[in-house]
Amino acid sequence: MERSLSCEEVLLRLDDYLDRELSADEMALVAAHLADCAVCASEQRFEAGVLASIKDKLRRVRMSDTMRAQILARLRHPDSP
Repeated sequence: MERSLSCEEVLLRLDDYLDRELSADEMALVAAHLADCAVCASEQRFEAGVLASIKDKLRRVRMSDTMRAQILARLRHPDSP
């Protein structure tokens, strides 16, 4: 018998599922659950919509070259002030 996930297990993995950060096996388990569970599928659609909206808004943010350089410097050296 193939393993299946409960709603609780799926909801705990949903962010990672949407970010495609689960293993292939876990992605398949979550997808199988979402195909059968309307409640979890609805939550997945809602969260996917929120992420899409945030990504769209971030694409429209304009920043100065100075700010971009500061962000990149912090990403490269997170412990620097």
